[in-house]
Amino acid sequence: MRLRTAAAAAVTTVLGAGAAVVAAGRYASDAALKPAPGRPLPGEPQLTVHAIAAGQITLSRTLASLRPGTYGLTGPGVHAVVGPVVEGAPSPAACVVRRLERVTHGRLEPGLRLRLTPQVHVGNPRDALGLDHADVDVPGELGSLPAWFVPGARDIWVITTHGLGTTREHPMVVMPFLHGQQLPVLDLAYRGDPGAPRQPDGIGRLGDTEWRDLDAAIRFAVRYGARGVVLHGFSTGATMALRAATGSALRHRVSGVVLDSPVLDWQATLRATAAARHTPAALLPLAVRAAQGRTGLLDGGRAETAEAAAGLAVPTLIVHGPDDVIAPWESSRELADARPELITLHAVPRAPHAAMWNADPQGYEEALRRFMTPLM
Repeated sequence: MRLRTAAAAAVTTVLGAGAAVVAAGRYASDAALKPAPGRPLPGEPQLTVHAIAAGQITLSRTLASLRPGTYGLTGPGVHAVVGPVVEGAPSPAACVVRRLERVTHGRLEPGLRLRLTPQVHVGNPRDALGLDHADVDVPGELGSLPAWFVPGARDIWVITTHGLGTTREHPMVVMPFLHGQQLPVLDLAYRGDPGAPRQPDGIGRLGDTEWRDLDAAIRFAVRYGARGVVLHGFSTGATMALRAATGSALRHRVSGVVLDSPVLDWQATLRATAAARHTPAALLPLAVRAAQGRTGLLDGGRAETAEAAAGLAVPTLIVHGPDDVIAPWESSRELADARPELITLHAVPRAPHAAMWNADPQGYEEALRRFMTPLM
């Protein structure tokens, strides 16, 4: 009896430990597979507001608060827009002064703990940018997908797709430029987004199935007069754009592709988001295995990058930077090196994930202008 009791206790302990390991792997993988739309990604540090003055805001001094460019500054009930660091502005020790562009909603007060986000605009194109638009529904395989359509005189449409930690408000950063080029823009919300159908199991797949919603948007654009489309994706939205450009039945209507911070190695992205949640290094392989089991994703990395490169048939612009810790810059370099006749790589230093426009708006738009001009 004692032996049986001891054996049962040992089995129970092993099973309990195994269940705990599985649960830990699932939790670690949630950072990438269940990102909260519109919330900064894990690892983005909180910044304390120390002071607000006319056109200026004083924040705690970190590598994040010293980044160049323009960002959203967000927290519960608050969204503001901050511009570049104000050089030479007096500030307390361990603080930095940035230009305060505007407070979109809420109230900024000293002591608030906020985070930077590449999502600069909130609302819709009319309220945020003064651009007339139509709210349209794109028929997708899981149901209707809400989208904003900003009209333009040309018959080449740009279809934009956001990525991890953002919503369809994020691509509004490029709308004024695209509108200035007279390009119609279809800004898509896809499965899992607010107002869009959920994934049947509630789990995202880093673009692996979501790209079919972008395929539906291509069909919508062609149905309503687009001669061709340019796919402009950010983060996992860039992954979707690459999949659609190589796998859609309407890929012959794709005139070009813009990949901003593309997630080309999903395992590396999942490990990075899990590590940003302070997951112990020993559990990171479990997070990858948990993600594979939950999603059916295959091995990511160089093989998939090579396959994507081989399938490309249209001009492609990659905008990425070596400081992206979520989507490895090396994968973008490999993709560009594999097809130099088609792919242009524009590097943006000191830019976090999916914030290439934020770090250098003028350089980004100039690269986009050079790329788009021959396609229009």
